[in-house]
Amino acid sequence: MFPLKGDIVELERSEGKTEVIVAEGVNTVSYTLDEGLIEFGTAMDDGDYYRAAAFLETLEMSSETEAMWKSLSKLALETKHLHIAERCFSALGDVAKARFLRDTNELADQTAEEFGGDGSRNYKVQARLAMLHRNYKLAEMIFLEQNAVTEAIMMYQELHMWDECIAVAEAKGHPELENLKRTYLQYLADSHQEEKAGDVREQEGDYVAAVNLYLRAGLPAKAARLCMGQEGLLLQPELIGRVTAALIKGEFYERAGDLLEKINNSRRALECYCKGFAFRKAVELARVAFPAEVVKLEESWGDYLVQQKQLDAAINHYIEAGCSVKAIEAALGARQWKKAIHILELQEPRTASDYYLKIAQHYSSVQEYELAEQLYIKAGRSKEAIDMYTQAGRWEQAHVLAVKCMNPEDVSVLYITQAKEQEKRGHYKEAERLYITVDEPDLAIAMYKRHNLHEDMIRLVTRYHPDLLMDTHLHLGKELEAGGRLREAEYHYLKAKDWKSTVNMYRAVDMWEEAHRVAKAHGGANAHKHVAYLWAKSLGGEAAVKLLTKFSLLETAIDHATENCTFEFAFELARLAMKEKLPEIHLKSAMYLEDEGKFTEAEGEFIKAGKPKEAVLMYVHNQDWDAAQRVAELYDPDSVADVLTGQARFVFEQKDFQKAETFFLRAQRPELAVKYYKEAGMWSDAIRICKEYVPALLEQLQQEYEREGMKKGVGGAEAFLQQAREWEQAGEYARAVDCYLKVKDLDSPELMEKCWMKAAELSIKFLVPSRSLEVIHIVGPKLVSAGKHNAAADLYLNMSLIKEAIDAFIDGEEWNKAKRVAKELDSRYEQYVDEKYKDYLKDQGKVESLVGVDVVAALDMYADRGQWEKCIDIAGKQNYKVLHKYVALFATHLIKDGNWEKALALYVQHGSPANAQNFNIYKRIFTEMVNSAGMNCAEVYHAWANLRDMLHNLCENLVKSSEANSAAHQEFEHMMLIAHYYSTRSAAQGVAQLDVIAAKLCISLLRRTDLLPADKAFYEAGMAAKALGWENSAFIFLNRFLDLVDAIEEGNLDALDHSDFQLTDIPFEVPLPAKQHIPAEKREEVREWVLAVSMDQRVEQVLPVDERGVYEASLVAVNSGIRSLPCVITGYPVLRNKIEFKQPGKAANKEDWNKFLIAIKTSHSPECQDVLKFISRWCGALPNTSFSFQ
Repeated sequence: MFPLKGDIVELERSEGKTEVIVAEGVNTVSYTLDEGLIEFGTAMDDGDYYRAAAFLETLEMSSETEAMWKSLSKLALETKHLHIAERCFSALGDVAKARFLRDTNELADQTAEEFGGDGSRNYKVQARLAMLHRNYKLAEMIFLEQNAVTEAIMMYQELHMWDECIAVAEAKGHPELENLKRTYLQYLADSHQEEKAGDVREQEGDYVAAVNLYLRAGLPAKAARLCMGQEGLLLQPELIGRVTAALIKGEFYERAGDLLEKINNSRRALECYCKGFAFRKAVELARVAFPAEVVKLEESWGDYLVQQKQLDAAINHYIEAGCSVKAIEAALGARQWKKAIHILELQEPRTASDYYLKIAQHYSSVQEYELAEQLYIKAGRSKEAIDMYTQAGRWEQAHVLAVKCMNPEDVSVLYITQAKEQEKRGHYKEAERLYITVDEPDLAIAMYKRHNLHEDMIRLVTRYHPDLLMDTHLHLGKELEAGGRLREAEYHYLKAKDWKSTVNMYRAVDMWEEAHRVAKAHGGANAHKHVAYLWAKSLGGEAAVKLLTKFSLLETAIDHATENCTFEFAFELARLAMKEKLPEIHLKSAMYLEDEGKFTEAEGEFIKAGKPKEAVLMYVHNQDWDAAQRVAELYDPDSVADVLTGQARFVFEQKDFQKAETFFLRAQRPELAVKYYKEAGMWSDAIRICKEYVPALLEQLQQEYEREGMKKGVGGAEAFLQQAREWEQAGEYARAVDCYLKVKDLDSPELMEKCWMKAAELSIKFLVPSRSLEVIHIVGPKLVSAGKHNAAADLYLNMSLIKEAIDAFIDGEEWNKAKRVAKELDSRYEQYVDEKYKDYLKDQGKVESLVGVDVVAALDMYADRGQWEKCIDIAGKQNYKVLHKYVALFATHLIKDGNWEKALALYVQHGSPANAQNFNIYKRIFTEMVNSAGMNCAEVYHAWANLRDMLHNLCENLVKSSEANSAAHQEFEHMMLIAHYYSTRSAAQGVAQLDVIAAKLCISLLRRTDLLPADKAFYEAGMAAKALGWENSAFIFLNRFLDLVDAIEEGNLDALDHSDFQLTDIPFEVPLPAKQHIPAEKREEVREWVLAVSMDQRVEQVLPVDERGVYEASLVAVNSGIRSLPCVITGYPVLRNKIEFKQPGKAANKEDWNKFLIAIKTSHSPECQDVLKFISRWCGALPNTSFSFQ
């Protein structure tokens, strides 16, 4: 057989053959079909199985023939053609089926002969056919329908289906049932089927025999199951022992453990569970029987699961066992990263760091960089986190992290190294980002420069160095010019606004047209003209003239050449095209030569230019008088006088006055001689010349001379001094004094001081007292201002001016002299001197010296300077009153700065005097402290204890003062009690077993909301009650807190409902807090809780009452008016079982007192011990107890 290819076109049959015509592409192929197959298929389709069998008889056996025999056998059985089926199985070699069908056919034929009809319908034939199809239940049913029970039993016996055989016998009550069972058991024993025999014994209820059979069959697990199911078997130790031993030998440890546990042998059961790795059962058993071994079992369970690669399951067992490291490793092995993190968060950083690193590396690999960063940091590997970001190209995150975790130098080195790597790979943008990130734009600029990426370079310079932008463009222009890239160089030169460099560049390569273009476009109005001039100069001759004429710049070019001293080019252009410009060029050439010191050549040029006088002036200027005289006489006679005048000035400056005078007179300019003598201060010579040659100016000159003597200057001072001496010699002392006083020479203060002293001396000796006094009043201040304090004081003392003398000494800081003068001459000024000395010390800041003079003033100065510690230290060395004055000032200063804690410590250190002026300070410290946040915890105990001790000290001092029993005294007593409650609460919060006492103190403080912020007090009381499960109280207190929150926002308390507090001593009228004391988020949490409780209706809105029928924390019984004492430990009323102290009015509830003492004994809390010490001071000696502070 083979498959056909292509499409069937036609089917032909001729001469007993059948052919198929198939089109295969362009070819047509004929295939001959197998006539035998066609014949077999036709017979099968017609149902003619005899013809089909006959046909198959003619064929040799092959795989195709075998398949056809099988098909025929199947159809023959279905259609009950049993003889055909028998022949088919014979042909196929299936002897068993062929023989079975032969017997069946014989039985059918025999039945047909005996009874007639179709023998195949006999029940035995039908049963055998059912057996042939392995449908034994159908065969059984056929037998039983004919009541052929024995045949059914025999069928099952032949098939060795004993269970079905015995079931039929039992169902039909067959008399051979017992024999069948014995036979079955014997059969099982002979065939060594102990397990089946055991099942049979078990079904019969012979459990011991069943167990023995199971054990003999090597099935201890089955035996154990039977034992555990039958209580009677558990009472046979020997049997159970054998089963257990068999289980252990067969390594059925779990079943052995189950059995041992069933007989209460827990230890061996636990061992078996462990050997069989049945850790669940082992743990459950250990929890009941061996609790101490549970942890170890959990660890072993985890180890087993790890061995079995069940790492997920092992994690929780390691956690239960407290094996955190194994739990972490299991979580990592199971890739349970989140769980590993949760476990690590509970470990010590030293243990967790290595694991954090592994987890971080995982999250880095899956690109969860933020989480990986956190883990790297926890592992102390910030460097790896930075590397992670850099490898991922997340430079910004890497930089933020690097700045946090590395010093700036290492960050820069890291980023610069990375940037250089990127640069090597050609990733310039990435490299730029790295450089910019570490604030190194210069390196990025240098990188772009190295790679000739000028646009990027300019972009960065524009952004980061705008001040260097021009220089950068200029630098690039020069580099490009050197490289011959002139157009690019031009662009950068022009961007740098340096068009001149562009022009010079083009000039250097003789590209004059380009140079002219650039100059005209960018150089302003005259730049292109200058370029044209240089262009022409490079050409020279007629070409230059033509070029300049073309641009209409010929005359301009000549002028420019002249101005720039390019005289040869100027002369060349002028001679060729503009001869009228030659004199002008000669003149400028002469000036240039003069400046160059070439006077002879310059003289010739001046002459050619027609300017001889300029040549004369040149020689005069250079003091070449002979040459000047020569040129003047030859070319300009009018200039001779000017030459003589210039020569006269020169020699006058050389101090050759006689010669200068001669030259002035020769030049017929005597007035100039007078002027020069006058300016030189040579008044006598000036007057002489004036008298002789210009007498008309004589009177004016004399007046000027007199005025000059009165003016400032050394000459004027000397004139006054000379005049004063003359008056003194003449006995005109008053005029002499006036002249001495007029002497003013700032360059000679010694001279002026001598003149002042001389004036004072003459006035004292020769003038009337009144005039002398005036002079001394003039001279004294002058001497003082000049620093001559002693001299001024002596003059004052000569005139008996005691105060002025003292002031002079004081001004000179001569304090001892000032004191001596005051003491010896006028004691009235002693206090004056002392006051001045104090002021001086204050002004100079010499506080240490001031202490010895005026300690109060010194303390005030320390206070003004803010040197409070020094101030308090010195004040402490004075009396108590002085000390507490400055303690109060310091405390006030601290409170203004918000540092109430230090103010409190100040009074704790120095005591609290009962001064009425200090009361506001004490109240302010109390108010600031009770209003402060964060004061409801154990850590603030010492702050509350300090407040308590300060107020207790104050109250003790008040008892001894005139304020005893006053309203202020009572208020401070209340404050002290509040501080005691707060400090006791903080102490109790530090000891777990005193949480009830802490809550009671919070509730007791509610009765003092007239002094405490009400919202804060109700919040703390409510939260304390909520924490202890006192939901009724918590609901009422927190509901009141929310009402107060709303009232604070509204600004009044009118809307408050007091119905919940009618039978309490909690005040209704309380001050409205100025602000919210509880943060918004906590207020919202309280609001949600109160709302939830209200909706659940699980609380009763009523406060708990006691035996009095009133609120349990109320001191006053409203129905009777009786007031109970407050407990010194809780603040609750003391009713029965009380502890009394020596101090009247002080008591404690015995239960709370004992609880407090026991807590101290067990916890050794120093804070609670301190509370007891305070109670001992406050209430008298403690009651007799066995408690000790040791």
